[in-house]
Amino acid sequence: MIKRKVEIASVKKLIGQYPVTALLGPRQCGKTTLAKEFSADHYFDLENPRHLTALDNPQLALEDLKGLIVIDEIQRKPELFPLLRFLVDTNKSQKYLILGSASRDLIQQSSESLAGRIAYYYLEGFQLYDTGNSNWKKLWLRGGLPPSYLARNNETSFLWRENYISTFLERDIPQLGINIPARTLRRFWLMLSHYHGKVINFSEIGRSFGISDFTVKKYIEILENTFMIRTLMPWYTNIGKRIVKHPKIYFTDSGILHYLLSIDSVERLLGHPSLGASWEGFALNTVLRILKKNWQEVFFWRTHNGAELDLYWQSKGKSWGIEFKFSDAPRLTKSMQIAVKDLKLSKLFVVYPGKDKYRVMKNIIVVPLNLFVDPQINLYTQN
Repeated sequence: MIKRKVEIASVKKLIGQYPVTALLGPRQCGKTTLAKEFSADHYFDLENPRHLTALDNPQLALEDLKGLIVIDEIQRKPELFPLLRFLVDTNKSQKYLILGSASRDLIQQSSESLAGRIAYYYLEGFQLYDTGNSNWKKLWLRGGLPPSYLARNNETSFLWRENYISTFLERDIPQLGINIPARTLRRFWLMLSHYHGKVINFSEIGRSFGISDFTVKKYIEILENTFMIRTLMPWYTNIGKRIVKHPKIYFTDSGILHYLLSIDSVERLLGHPSLGASWEGFALNTVLRILKKNWQEVFFWRTHNGAELDLYWQSKGKSWGIEFKFSDAPRLTKSMQIAVKDLKLSKLFVVYPGKDKYRVMKNIIVVPLNLFVDPQINLYTQN
């Protein structure tokens, strides 16, 4: 088993600071395994019929308990949130760690009831700092969901992802109260895989799929709320240029993306038309975990004249940027120079799969992905 030291330390810190900590992430990303690292005094799994029945009268079940109380699959009983507020306010000996596989509604319900009392931690699959640089191709191909990554071979991993998607569509989605046929959502998800890393045009997808723009946005919202995809918003600047204003879309797990694209080996991945987009999404997600940035804090930038930047954010009073290049030795481009000038970037990093770090201009630095094996890396100090 891979010990997830970074996540353990982060969640432990939040448990110490807040009466309620929410651990959110997709199914099978390791939330339950991680929760067991904290030796809970009481554990309720709401997929266990006995535990679910025990919480039919939740105040009686919870009010006299002490210590750390874990409630897994909390999205199955969102009515618990107002009670948790009362319990943590009246019983200071209680701490709660709640686990959930759905995002927006769960956050809204919990934040309304537990404002100032709850912290959120988003867990994904294994990261490069968990698996090590020597296994980066395996992590990229299979994705970070533990059963997929740890499968005995690529064939077993691919089969696991097939069953994972079927279970998600046929069981998890209906349990969230979403009444969309599994076949329909699967077809939509498959179509969306070809837009990974691209600016999304809702009307274009709607015409291709025979549905309205509104329905396209609804389906995307479902996949986003269940951590299957993320949207990256464009950065708007008043620099006198026409800026692309549609979002980009990314699959959060490269293994799920590769299954939908029928990519079952590194050899097929390296020869696939989506190679560059796949690399961009994988490397982007790796960088965000190191930066401790969520998707609402970062942006992409693109003009109608063709200048673009894959990732843009502001920190420490400065602007920063990253380009992701699947190349042996990335070179300086006109687009990079325009981005540095127009966005006034302190530094622009070019992340690639090689081994050497080198500079192509005063504030443009090429850095290898293996730099992000170290969870303590400080990107801002790289020279």
